[in-house]
Amino acid sequence: MEIRVATFNVSMEAENYVPRGTEVSGEELFEHLASGEHQQIRNIAEIIQRVRPDIILLNEFDYDADPNKGIQAFIRHYLSRSQSGATPIDYPYFYIAPVNTGVDSGHDLNNDGVASGKGADAFGFGLYPGQYGMALLSRFPILEDDVRTFQRFLWKDMPDNLMTTVVDEQGKPWYSEAAKQVLRLSSKSHWDIPVNVDGNIVHVLASHPTPPVFDGPENRNGKRNHDEIRFWVDYLSSPWQSAYIYDDKGQQGGLKGDRFVIIGDLNASQTEGDAYKEPIVNLLTHAKVHGHTVPKSAGGAFHSQDNPLGAMHTAAWRMRPDYVLPSEAGWKVLGAGVFWPKPDEPLYRLIENRNASSDHRLVWMDLMLEN
Repeated sequence: MEIRVATFNVSMEAENYVPRGTEVSGEELFEHLASGEHQQIRNIAEIIQRVRPDIILLNEFDYDADPNKGIQAFIRHYLSRSQSGATPIDYPYFYIAPVNTGVDSGHDLNNDGVASGKGADAFGFGLYPGQYGMALLSRFPILEDDVRTFQRFLWKDMPDNLMTTVVDEQGKPWYSEAAKQVLRLSSKSHWDIPVNVDGNIVHVLASHPTPPVFDGPENRNGKRNHDEIRFWVDYLSSPWQSAYIYDDKGQQGGLKGDRFVIIGDLNASQTEGDAYKEPIVNLLTHAKVHGHTVPKSAGGAFHSQDNPLGAMHTAAWRMRPDYVLPSEAGWKVLGAGVFWPKPDEPLYRLIENRNASSDHRLVWMDLMLEN
């Protein structure tokens, strides 16, 4: 059986829908989802309809506990309706869950002297709970009782974590001792979502590590990005290496299965950008990960004509932060790509600027189940 798996940072968060500098309520996305008429969201839906993935992770899709306001409204009012002649697409299964963005940590995490409860003082940067959330859409049943989430896993509980190396310019610890006791590793969350594909269990490993920028010389975001990616390396590794991991239900240990796909905006590249290279290299070269098939596009190559890596870029700001990484076991890779039309192609209108859809591109991979 062949399936197409994709990831897409859709920029569907409230700040995207108001003028820069305007205060947000956190309801802006849901208002537009209810209308079914917002052109930028229609373009995002059309991209998904054109590519037609069977399983897709949406990064930066605001979370609300009521799916009827959020993900179901997107399916009902946008994906299930033809956009510019594209064939509608339905996803009977979806998964959403709380994320750390905008959740008050109770501490002054950016050392400005004020514990504001939001922004950089939240467990993950966000102006309101649920900003920059995640959602998984699937044509196949999701085994919700077996989902593992790691939203509340504490950074301090990762052995040899880099939080201990985050210091100010005088060499003093950046975080207070009290903050270290509660600070969570994941800026959004890490999810292990089992999906039943034709009787075969596929573990969808989804995340969106923090960008390794927007900080200072202490590099707190860069070091957190390092450990958020390293989490998956450890999760896939030997029982002793993953023994420290616990999920939000208290279950310990790493991956309990062989067939998986890692998807998401990891905000790191092994060759470009500000992130530490070691964890993403370790993930791409992990013995259990098929990391050598690189999705590419002619549009990306055209966008960065002087950069030999342009064809593999997945963001308009010229880097490869978005990944679909299947396991070596259980799959045959049939093909891969990045939705990035060139300026002379009709669908270029869907990505021609930041307001057309997103500053990221949809990344997909075609996989065949193998036993």
